[in-house]
Amino acid sequence: MYQTWWKVLAVVMIFYTLIAGLLLGVPRLEILHETIRNTYFHVPMWIAMFTVFTISVIYSIKYLQTGKEEYDLISVECVNTGMFFFVVGLITGMLWAKYTWGEYWSNDPKQNSAAIAFLLYCAYGVLRNSIDEEQKRGKISAIYNIFAFPVMVVLIMVLPRLTDSLHPGNGGNPAFGKLDMDNRMRVVLYPAFIAWALMGVWIATLRYRIRLIEFKKNAIN
Repeated sequence: MYQTWWKVLAVVMIFYTLIAGLLLGVPRLEILHETIRNTYFHVPMWIAMFTVFTISVIYSIKYLQTGKEEYDLISVECVNTGMFFFVVGLITGMLWAKYTWGEYWSNDPKQNSAAIAFLLYCAYGVLRNSIDEEQKRGKISAIYNIFAFPVMVVLIMVLPRLTDSLHPGNGGNPAFGKLDMDNRMRVVLYPAFIAWALMGVWIATLRYRIRLIEFKKNAIN
């Protein structure tokens, strides 16, 4: 039971945020209007992505310290899961941009930085698949992963704040403040952060278990 309670919590909280996100009131702001509800779906995707990417880096470090293949498998599956949430985050952001800024891609600094960060992690997959020898593949991809994570953080969280941006929280444009948020939204958004972060860990766990079974089967053969 202790191993499943957090999975039940994740499902319950996701259903709560989906229902409350569509039914509870939101601030009436110019330009955004009802599209502000996308905050409940777009932003939590990035939280889930950051969560599994962070776990991936932790296990990359553990792999370099111990050489255990299980740690390498956890790391790569966390990256794969993070890429899924990365894509969903980009798509929900593009849809939101279309209805608020007039086009799917407006070359906003944060959009461009996110695209570069996405390519950075795509390169991780290409690098990993280009190496046949297991230990060499694990070590090189672990080192790449450790360095890619802080670069991704800088691209998404730091650089856009140094210039003007349409995104809230960048270029002097406040985010999650009294101008664009109220308590009605916070009681939905913050649980959504937790729910989707847990869901990301759950998906990564399932992917790891499948990969581990395949790894053991190949080792036997």
